[in-house]
Amino acid sequence: MKYIYTLLFIPLLFSCKVDKKEVPSSENETEIVENSLILEGEKHFKSLKQITFGGDNAEAYWSFDDKQIVFQSNNKEWGVECDQMFLMNVGETFEDKIPPMLSTGKGRTTCSYFLPDNKHIIYSSTHLGDEKCPETPMKVNGKYIWPIYDSYDIFVADLEGNVVKQLTNEIGYDAEPTVSPQGDKIVFTSTRSGDIELYTMNIDGSDVKQITHELGYDGGAFFSPDGTKLIFRSSRPKTDEEIKEYKDLLAQGLVQPTEMELYICNADGSELRQLTKMGNANWSPFFHPSGKKIIFSSNFDSPRGFPFDLYMIDIDGKNLERITYGKSFNAFPVFSNDGKKLIFSSNRNNGGGKDTNLFIAEWQD
Repeated sequence: MKYIYTLLFIPLLFSCKVDKKEVPSSENETEIVENSLILEGEKHFKSLKQITFGGDNAEAYWSFDDKQIVFQSNNKEWGVECDQMFLMNVGETFEDKIPPMLSTGKGRTTCSYFLPDNKHIIYSSTHLGDEKCPETPMKVNGKYIWPIYDSYDIFVADLEGNVVKQLTNEIGYDAEPTVSPQGDKIVFTSTRSGDIELYTMNIDGSDVKQITHELGYDGGAFFSPDGTKLIFRSSRPKTDEEIKEYKDLLAQGLVQPTEMELYICNADGSELRQLTKMGNANWSPFFHPSGKKIIFSSNFDSPRGFPFDLYMIDIDGKNLERITYGKSFNAFPVFSNDGKKLIFSSNRNNGGGKDTNLFIAEWQD
């Protein structure tokens, strides 16, 4: 459940909560390098390749052997009405052909991830609740919102698209699963407690444990390379007004993701601490291969709510560094398991339209 890329096309107004003197300026740094997709200032990209060419493509994750990628797309030319899961081999591009679909084509799906055997994936789907795509409300009282569908459950499928197991069957939202690089645990988001919290379970769905316990939306979690830590986004209301608004929306199966910060904790939930205090939406975090840094997307430097760019920060909250310099949207950064490549979603090179495509960069520190 991570369709925040639609924020780009909604006229939201955000207030800046940081001193502009402390923020790297993007002015005069967004000229495209000749014959390249890499923008001026994007020094960590040795090369950059576009691999999809239409629709909204996001949530792209590597197989454990880095040979394949699973991702979600709503590309109408691929015969889908809302997000479904697709498979590609690394090195392929999809400008003139359609990748194989791994989900059922029913309901709405999100957040797929490879299992350690490289032969199965997990993903969330609403198809048991209704085979049709659910409605996607975008605003309540003029504010951008996400739907938290209570029909989402987490499934295991093989690479032919056959569902072989259902991992969750609790009432409420079960989604956003990712797998530890150690191959032993899954972290996911659920409303089974009455709030939106993080949980872990074994690869087979057993030994479910609640990880977070504070009021607010905790989601989009990823394990560190050694599996000992979790990084995630959270919108945690503090004032009476914020708490009431959060609870009222949650009762309608909705959440407002416009104010989010990053949190980090041990994999069992201990030693929880807030990593960022930047304002606006800080989200889609992922560990750098070293385990000592976090790459993430943010609009904290965007008075009107966009663009979103990629940033990197140490796990102690120091040394914020800007990674991309776009004028639209860059998010969902995910390192390959060998640490040599980064896949992410971007609106660059889309002819000025609304398409969000996948790009793979050769990474250099």
